[in-house]
Amino acid sequence: MTQIIQGAYAQRNTDDHPPAYTPGYKTSVLRSPNNALISIAQTLTEVTAPRFSADWFGPKDNDLILNHAKDGLPIGERIIIHGYVRDQFGRPVKNALLEVWQANASGRYRHPNDQYIGTLDPNFGGCGRMLTDENGFYVFRTIKPGPYPWRNRINEWRPAHIHFSLIADGWSQRLISQLYFEGDTLIDSCPILKTVPTHEQRQALIALEDKSNFIEADSRCYRFDIHLRGRRATYFENDLI
Repeated sequence: MTQIIQGAYAQRNTDDHPPAYTPGYKTSVLRSPNNALISIAQTLTEVTAPRFSADWFGPKDNDLILNHAKDGLPIGERIIIHGYVRDQFGRPVKNALLEVWQANASGRYRHPNDQYIGTLDPNFGGCGRMLTDENGFYVFRTIKPGPYPWRNRINEWRPAHIHFSLIADGWSQRLISQLYFEGDTLIDSCPILKTVPTHEQRQALIALEDKSNFIEADSRCYRFDIHLRGRRATYFENDLI
């Protein structure tokens, strides 16, 4: 039997990722580095990560409809998002920690710095977390977020999106990005998404409507698979590594 030795992860191809300096996305001008990036060899620190246990999670951690509800249910369109997390070779990634956070149905975050006129929903917290199972599968339930205006240029709006952070079996496999929704007309005009180099790469950030898993008279469903590195990688917006 051939023994497979788990070594360093394949390096990301930075040419595939958005450039750090993209003037159309105005805040990147201040955040982009002034000097060339330095490639650093991976050590044991980068190829190891915490081991998460299902015992740490509550029954409502992956249900954003119920986990902050106090005296009623949150307002908005109920949706389910599910998919698989796979590594660079297409293998399932089990026990990966997926954390999500988002605006509510009116496009407002539960954050003191968000002063958008959208109404805060007292029954919606906007964050949740879950582990992938043995097959790399995850699922969560939430309210579809609303779009909102932002101060990039005059009258620009962000498409509806959900932020996510994923920690797999190595720190160098951590991914922080955003998912969008199929059919959103704001996607093509979003300055942030325009920094992603190709149409194919942008498609990797769009959750697809999954009508076969709609819940009758309750929820629509979207499928969003996450690929860590490799040819079908889910991209990190304005990645600097």
